[in-house]
Amino acid sequence: MSTPLNAIDDDINTFDQPRHDWTRPQAEALYDLPFADLIFRAQGIHRRNFDPNHVETASLLSIKTGGCPEDCGYCSQSAHYKTDVKATRLMDRSAVVETARRAKDAGASRFCMAAAWRNPKDKELDRVCEMVSAVKDLGMETCATLGMLTEDQARRLQQAGLDFYNHNVDTSPEFYGKIITTRTMQDRIDTLGHVRNAGLKVCCGGIVGMGEKVGDRLGMLMLLANMAVHPESVPINMWNEVKAVPVNDTAERPDPIALVRMIAVARIMMPKSVVRLSAGRQYMTDELQALCFVAGANSIFIGDVLLTTKNPQTDRDANLLGRLGMTSKLDATAPAEVQIAG
Repeated sequence: MSTPLNAIDDDINTFDQPRHDWTRPQAEALYDLPFADLIFRAQGIHRRNFDPNHVETASLLSIKTGGCPEDCGYCSQSAHYKTDVKATRLMDRSAVVETARRAKDAGASRFCMAAAWRNPKDKELDRVCEMVSAVKDLGMETCATLGMLTEDQARRLQQAGLDFYNHNVDTSPEFYGKIITTRTMQDRIDTLGHVRNAGLKVCCGGIVGMGEKVGDRLGMLMLLANMAVHPESVPINMWNEVKAVPVNDTAERPDPIALVRMIAVARIMMPKSVVRLSAGRQYMTDELQALCFVAGANSIFIGDVLLTTKNPQTDRDANLLGRLGMTSKLDATAPAEVQIAG
């Protein structure tokens, strides 16, 4: 990975507008820049598209946990592996709305509802649509991740008031088959197309630390950045240690500087997308998170739990953002249990 810098346009201002024709040599040239130069470019683009001192806060709730028929090799909720996660039924709407209300009181502006399905049945989707409408009535942005969708299902969610649909590509097309066999990358792309056609905003990113190489991380970013419309939200997850799943055999936590480089490249390649530090922040030092914010990350999940894995506590996040002089709606005095998983 030693592509010369002239493989990309040396004028940083040309990156302010989204482009959709990134090549592998260009992605590698960005990633290989001296660290200070890469961060300078990313921070400049970030400042011209976002408030560099503001972080978006979101809350995530597992409304139906475990028992998923997919064999995703990283997932605690797959029925293929003997993890400690017990399958549950779909939550009642009242419990979901109450959790969303607490999340809003704690500072979350977006509420995300996740269900461990391959794809929802129409009867199940009816109930989710009721939850979406009720959460929307609280004045929050709404997001859901329910597995694969048909275009009609995506349209129904949009009509119920859903703002975002999350459906991650997880990794590069080349590495994908090593971690999932029950759903193809094209299945994921098809669902993303249905979501976009229904008028929903797209939340799509992936996971690092599963044994993939840097080239796979760049391949994932290229896949996202070369979509006809960039995802409005790009979550970057660091794989969480999970009992009894295959990824345990290949997982390796990313080098912190390598992670910051990835965030910076994501910011440059998708200048107007929100880049979210998602799962795995409990493994990150305050200094690493601060570097990620400087590199262009501008969103986090708040609360103690993300679906079935740990997350930094709300007061720790508030303390960090306060020391950095960054704003959010996060309130350190609010209840810590803003997320309830399963």
